[in-house]
Amino acid sequence: MLHKKTFHQQSVPGDRKNIMIEGPVPYDSLRQYTFDGGLSAFRPPKDQFDALLEISALEEGRIIIARDGSHIIGYVTYHHADPMERWSDGNLPYILELGAVEVSLDYRKYGLAKKMIQLTMQDAYMENYIVITTEYYWHWDLKNSGLDVYEYKDLMIRLMKSAGFEVYQTNDPELTAHPANTLMARKGRNITDEQMIEFDKIRFKNRFFF
Repeated sequence: MLHKKTFHQQSVPGDRKNIMIEGPVPYDSLRQYTFDGGLSAFRPPKDQFDALLEISALEEGRIIIARDGSHIIGYVTYHHADPMERWSDGNLPYILELGAVEVSLDYRKYGLAKKMIQLTMQDAYMENYIVITTEYYWHWDLKNSGLDVYEYKDLMIRLMKSAGFEVYQTNDPELTAHPANTLMARKGRNITDEQMIEFDKIRFKNRFFF
């Protein structure tokens, strides 16, 4: 499967900051930027930036960023699922995972997460994918948000729905381990019924196993 990528960009002015949202950003461009120290939800900032660089070099990898000048203050990652996860079963090239979305605390008032995800879907080639996102409550910034897990779950569902994602059921043990965890997916317009059937098999893996 060809993983065609078309670059999009938009500015988000406000409070004397000229914030730019853009992507997919290629490796050579991405490595020229600096990375905000507040982007540490998943791993230390330097390690997270290295992870973004690795993803940007993947054939299917997509990195969408929000930057203030040349300083990255938010990002969204897209790539194939980890080989250890059920979502990689069958190596289906049309299944992409929204792996992470993060915005530095000082910039969250601008709605950048929603804008980055929506910008991703401006690329017409995204209609050839089923894009999944696995939302686990232990990744959420409950402390700084002031929300409980269910309020944050509703926040994440609204965020993803703004870009065409829907909630899907699954028997994945990690997702069913807590009622706040959620599987969401966006079905591209070019996805066939046969492709959806394969996705359903993965969602309910071993359903009839005794």
